[in-house]
Amino acid sequence: MQVVHGHTHVPVNARGAVIAIGNFDGVHRGHRALLARAVARAKQTGHQSGVMVFEPHPREFFHPAEPLFRLTPLNRKLAIFERLGLKLAFVENFDAHFASLSAQEFIERVLVAGLGVTHVIVGYDFYFGHKRTGNPQMLAAAGARLDFGVTVVAPVAEAGEVFSSSAVRVYLAQGDVKGATHVLGEPWRVTGNIVGGAKRGTGLGFPTANVPMPKGTALAHGIYAVRAHVDGVVHNAAAYLGTRPTFDNGMPVLEVFLIDFTGDLYGRHIEVEFIDFIREDRKFRSSQALVAQMDEDVKKIRSVLAGQA
Repeated sequence: MQVVHGHTHVPVNARGAVIAIGNFDGVHRGHRALLARAVARAKQTGHQSGVMVFEPHPREFFHPAEPLFRLTPLNRKLAIFERLGLKLAFVENFDAHFASLSAQEFIERVLVAGLGVTHVIVGYDFYFGHKRTGNPQMLAAAGARLDFGVTVVAPVAEAGEVFSSSAVRVYLAQGDVKGATHVLGEPWRVTGNIVGGAKRGTGLGFPTANVPMPKGTALAHGIYAVRAHVDGVVHNAAAYLGTRPTFDNGMPVLEVFLIDFTGDLYGRHIEVEFIDFIREDRKFRSSQALVAQMDEDVKKIRSVLAGQA
């Protein structure tokens, strides 16, 4: 997939695409329905399929003091876009200049002059331009005038639940990673580089890989059944997120124990895929009691992950 940053120096081969526009945080099932329309439309018309996203997330730009729980960092989004069959990704730098563009300027300067779009696909709740004055109806009217097509995708829902990034965040805040998986279409992941810790897990017989959580992450504290991806190898694992109340009630950290693994993981990149919630975090009367519970947790996690194979 070809990645193009900005709209002022777009390669000739990337112009004239069918593009889907949005933040696509989570790239959930509603997003995927919209992106699939872009891929299908591009095939029908013989054009390339593309997607436009904004970095940083507009909410981060307008409210920098309020940490945003981002479900998918840009590199993860791009990997999913490519897997879904998109050929182009346009990454717009959402800065003060971009935020000041009126809705009409966004259409004329970015979509028409910059990208030369042939067709644009947006969700029913897509608002754009300075003070969010642009909407799907305005975009469709502009398309009719400026010779590009517009498709507006209705909400995608199942059993009365509209698939949304907000719904995923609510599920994760409750520890309901299965619910999040249902909306996303695949398990939610955290990625990062493994850092050193207090080695307390090693002393207890459960050496863990410590992974800093992205800023703003709101995941319920507790034990999870996860799959850990390290250097292309997938490991069954147990993950703990919490403040270690049995020991120090410190800052929350994600600690991942790779089942049946031996070796040094420090400094390596890891992706942690959340499969199921096992239990809430709690304080134990002794380290021995904690170890006994961890033995039970790992047994249950083995069973859970065996059932997911």
